[in-house]
Amino acid sequence: MRDAEVPAWWRRLGLDGLVDVHVHFLPDRVMNAVWAYFDQAAEHYGTEWPVTYRTSVEERLKTLDALGVRAFPALVYPHKPGMAASLNSWARDFAAGTPGCVTSGTFYPEPSAASYVREALELGTRIFKVHVQVGDYDPRSGELDDVWGQLAEAQVPVVVHCGSGPIPGRHTGPGPIGEVLRRHPRLTAVIAHLGMPEYAEHLALTSYPNVHLDTTMALTPFVEAMAPFPRDLIPRLADLQDRIVLGTDFPNIPYEYAVQLTALESLNLGDPWLRAVCHHNGTHLLGLKS
Repeated sequence: MRDAEVPAWWRRLGLDGLVDVHVHFLPDRVMNAVWAYFDQAAEHYGTEWPVTYRTSVEERLKTLDALGVRAFPALVYPHKPGMAASLNSWARDFAAGTPGCVTSGTFYPEPSAASYVREALELGTRIFKVHVQVGDYDPRSGELDDVWGQLAEAQVPVVVHCGSGPIPGRHTGPGPIGEVLRRHPRLTAVIAHLGMPEYAEHLALTSYPNVHLDTTMALTPFVEAMAPFPRDLIPRLADLQDRIVLGTDFPNIPYEYAVQLTALESLNLGDPWLRAVCHHNGTHLLGLKS
């Protein structure tokens, strides 16, 4: 399947489009820095990582519209203290002026985190994103305990990149986020990338009632070459039909958007599973009208 065929694909499933919970838009200076990092991917990851949708904001939005992505967040995340509050402000303004974009936010372990997360929630933020490897911090930090508590109480989802792929960090893996969940068992955590490469361990965290996992880049040929998903875990994905949500990492992917959908279809888990993952579950998580 190519991108031009995606609308026909979701129409065949009886959907009115796609809901993608893992999409990135960032201030230009930050996005350019991200792209510059991917330009050096061979050094960091041992493989090239050409960004397929390295275009203007306007062109990227047109691409999502042409694909039929009806709802998405502009996930932002900081790599150092003092960034999160301004990123949250930017994300609110971006969502307010962008049809289909759901207001997102982020945070970092710092004294002001609880305050600006509270403000973001009060202003209608509907999903958060944190990146443990890029931020290089322990999610169990005392400066975040109140933040996790606020999100659990508000039942607002947070996409957490906590897996040790594509490269491990000092605080990645299921252990630290597992401890956060033990402290805040009602937290709606969305484990990014199906928890790559600790797939089984992160799938096990669905013992907590509100834990979900997103599909971002998982199961695609690109990721299968470095961190293959164990075939014996595919039945677990079927069992978790209501907990798996579509994520792609658009625009920072080294292949066409359609590749992610092809990878999901190749699991042969059936159309009801695809409808749940590619639309219904994301609609529920983001608090959208179905």
